[in-house]
Amino acid sequence: MIPFNRPPSTGNELPFIEEALKQGKLSGDGPFTELCQRWFERQLGCERAFLTPSCTHALEMAALLIGVKPGDEIIMPSYTFVSTANAFVLRGARIVFVDVRPDTMNIDETLIEQAITERTRAIVPVHYAGVGCDMDVIMELANRHGLYVIEDAAQGMMAEYHGRPLGAIGHLGTFSFHETKNYTSGGEGGLLIINDESFVKRAEIIREKGTNRSQFFRGMVDKYSWVGVGSSYLPSELQAAYLWGQLNRAEQIRDNRLAIWKRYHQAFKSLIANGIVDGPARPEATAHNAHMYFLKIRDLEERSALIDHLKQAGVMAVFHYVPLHSTPFGETVGRFHGEERYTTRESERLVRLPLWYGMLEEEQERVIQSLLAFFG
Repeated sequence: MIPFNRPPSTGNELPFIEEALKQGKLSGDGPFTELCQRWFERQLGCERAFLTPSCTHALEMAALLIGVKPGDEIIMPSYTFVSTANAFVLRGARIVFVDVRPDTMNIDETLIEQAITERTRAIVPVHYAGVGCDMDVIMELANRHGLYVIEDAAQGMMAEYHGRPLGAIGHLGTFSFHETKNYTSGGEGGLLIINDESFVKRAEIIREKGTNRSQFFRGMVDKYSWVGVGSSYLPSELQAAYLWGQLNRAEQIRDNRLAIWKRYHQAFKSLIANGIVDGPARPEATAHNAHMYFLKIRDLEERSALIDHLKQAGVMAVFHYVPLHSTPFGETVGRFHGEERYTTRESERLVRLPLWYGMLEEEQERVIQSLLAFFG
């Protein structure tokens, strides 16, 4: 069976893990954490970057940083992972879901302003498949209404919008290093990206269990103590060492995935041109990172038949999110603003094909031929 995903491994990670073990510093904020964080600050041009145990934790930190409180409203798409909403629901916020664009599956930027109320605290655009949302429109709206923008760029590392890295445009941003992402820190991991300097000091406190421990280690205070709310948001040095091995091959990983993505797109060009399936959109303003390759089939019934067909051929293809507004819990903590035209319909058509760093040509060819066979 050709799996949907294999965790990325370049062969460059083990020496750094062994070095971390020899150094004897395994808890958070050691030398490899520092190396990774400085790499991201250079790459993204952000104020600060903080490694976290997951993207979920990074989003939770973002909710704490902007001071989300019960009754606040957070605008986001319904077509996203539960962590995007959970991070704010944990602080008592209500989620306001907005419809997606059918081309990118990103939040429809033209519908956001209608969803803004006096209780709105933030907009959370999700860069689906590493394709950027229309951040110019979103930032203009946020600035005009006095709102925060937190980019859920879990899938967006090494992708851009108008030449700017995803995650580095809003007030805050987040990455995921889960094993299903383009880059991993050993299976789990995340990053909080701070683009507004005013958040840096509090982020250090929140990340260090609510203490000023970071200031203590820099010699800024003679002892550290509990100074505010916080939690344990530090990954281990082993995770950072694994990630450091991947960051040293960041362009290599991206370019390999892009080559696989382009081969899929070329193979299915005629299906797309003839209207048999719809392919992924690539807006001119964006430079994607080949996080995934998906096709949209006619409807739910045909998608189920295709997934079964591919499984019989030894290929694991999968669908994606169940829209949050339609889930039992989503109905209790949020509401859908306006007409829901595309979110459910398009989510039921979407199927994701196997794609990972180092995928062999013969593996990809088997996927291609199996899918083409389904459509005759």
